[in-house]
Amino acid sequence: MILIAPRVPEPAVRRLTATLYGYAFLSDLVLLYPLYVVFFADTGLSVGQIASLFVIWSAAGILFEVPSGAWADVVSRRLLLCLAPLVAAAGFALWVLLPSYPAFAVGFLLWGAGGALVSGALEALVWTELDRLGAVGRYARVLGRARTAGVLGVVVSGVLAGPVLAVGGYPLVGAASVLACVLATIVATRFPEHRAPGTAAAPVAEPAMAARPVGAAPPGPDEPDTALPASPDDDGDLGWWDTLRAGVSQVRTRPPVRAAVLLVAVVAADWGALDEYTPLLALDTGVGAQAVPLLLLLLWAGVTVGGLLAPAGERLGSRGYAALLGLVGVALAGGALLRHPAGFVLLAVAFGAAQLATVLADARLQARITGTSRATVTSLAGMATDVLIIVTYAGYGLLATTAGNAVAFALTAGAYLVVALVLLTHRRRRTAVPTGVAAAVPGGAD
Repeated sequence: MILIAPRVPEPAVRRLTATLYGYAFLSDLVLLYPLYVVFFADTGLSVGQIASLFVIWSAAGILFEVPSGAWADVVSRRLLLCLAPLVAAAGFALWVLLPSYPAFAVGFLLWGAGGALVSGALEALVWTELDRLGAVGRYARVLGRARTAGVLGVVVSGVLAGPVLAVGGYPLVGAASVLACVLATIVATRFPEHRAPGTAAAPVAEPAMAARPVGAAPPGPDEPDTALPASPDDDGDLGWWDTLRAGVSQVRTRPPVRAAVLLVAVVAADWGALDEYTPLLALDTGVGAQAVPLLLLLLWAGVTVGGLLAPAGERLGSRGYAALLGLVGVALAGGALLRHPAGFVLLAVAFGAAQLATVLADARLQARITGTSRATVTSLAGMATDVLIIVTYAGYGLLATTAGNAVAFALTAGAYLVVALVLLTHRRRRTAVPTGVAAAVPGGAD
């Protein structure tokens, strides 16, 4: 059951969501997105060098992720959302002004820093504002639509990238990307932000899939199937270091939060890494560079649908969620191994399912976090995701060097099948354990 205020202030909710959707759209309206891998290849970089740039990108995320999350819990989250696009814009400008491996590396460091400023701060601001307005039960829906708005930005980028490249080359593509980032910063100034210490949040139930660890047994007769109250500001005013320690402690000492952090990382990392190699996969089908953005449009159409399905996805049980991950793995591998443009239809299905799985995992995490360290805990999930992405990049680079892009893509996608199998096995094991015993063992009860 979700407890909300008797009357939700709809104008305030509309202002928050309109700003969020506009920010997400403009942040991803970057014409370099569908072309930067091709740009790197045209500059003369090898697949191994490109893979190393992705590692640098993820390493930057790891370096800045958690400190920026704690910063967002101490200072204005809106301020960080304003700064993030400008930092990324500096990296994009560097790419087109000085196209070389060192410039690409520094650009990825800046882009990683910009992404770290957003990660944690955005989710925490949205959850806290919805909670203040008595509409926190809408979080998964709002987040799914925000992800969809971002995807639409990518789609528009894919439509415009080819013509803009033909007219002005990479310099014009880079200039348009910087302009979009500046506009995103302007929109971010409209985010509402209220950080009243000591505000108690109404109890909120987690989504159906998220209410218990995926694969867990049904609750016992004396075990409530709800999350702990998610108070956004119930720890008082803490400094940066104390906030950081509180967030780490929450993940370390609370198994439900730790499980939610791990689920976000595992689900988001694999397709997040494979996404960067889809332009190379498209080139391997025999199409030209200007056709690559069109094939990528299929993928982002799938991601759009996946984000919009978030309300329906909340009704998935643990078996349904495991099946969703299985679908991601099979469709990713099948689409890659076809080695034909038609395979991107399967990849679109996979990316849509992966987007839905990621949104549901994030909603589960937000429902379990308590205290003032919401952005910090969310950033810890982002850091774990970046660590797994680096491992994926390294493995993909080795596989692609020896077996080619298609085989590397398919083998990497197999991680989802492994995770789905583990979740189902864990569920059967938990079901076989009596409720009293399950509550007595680590992770046996929430």
